[in-house]
Amino acid sequence: MHNHPNVTAVRDALAAAGAENTEIVILDEAVSTAAAAAAALGIEVGQIANSLIFDADGEPLLVLTSGAHRVDTAKVAAELGVGKLRRATPEFVRQHTGQAIGGVAPLGHPKPVRTLVDVELERFPVVWAAGGVPRSVFATTYAELIRVTGGAPARVA
Repeated sequence: MHNHPNVTAVRDALAAAGAENTEIVILDEAVSTAAAAAAALGIEVGQIANSLIFDADGEPLLVLTSGAHRVDTAKVAAELGVGKLRRATPEFVRQHTGQAIGGVAPLGHPKPVRTLVDVELERFPVVWAAGGVPRSVFATTYAELIRVTGGAPARVA
């Protein structure tokens, strides 16, 4: 699993962006919710940076949101000036990220994806994000997530 092409792409993207930590941790079991990931890591659910891909009028939008709450799609759509923001299909996610739902990382995609980073993540000294495949995660910080993804801080809930 450590040598999966998606995990390698994420590790390489982290290194290329000058991330302090490029280690991808493989959990014993797949974690399909932020609560399950937090329990597996022994951390607060809010420290999980969920990578959610949305279809924003046909263009991909990655929202890195705290596992403690849900994205307000109407609010985000209005702030971005897009007509419709909806959860992307598995095919749309794979097309734009090269990764499957459940393992979508904040980076390591075939080409950059417009990214918003939930300001709620700033409350935590360490946050955890997916590493390219289900069960893979890496530790980072809010500031570094913004830097390595080129994302914009946003209130998304």
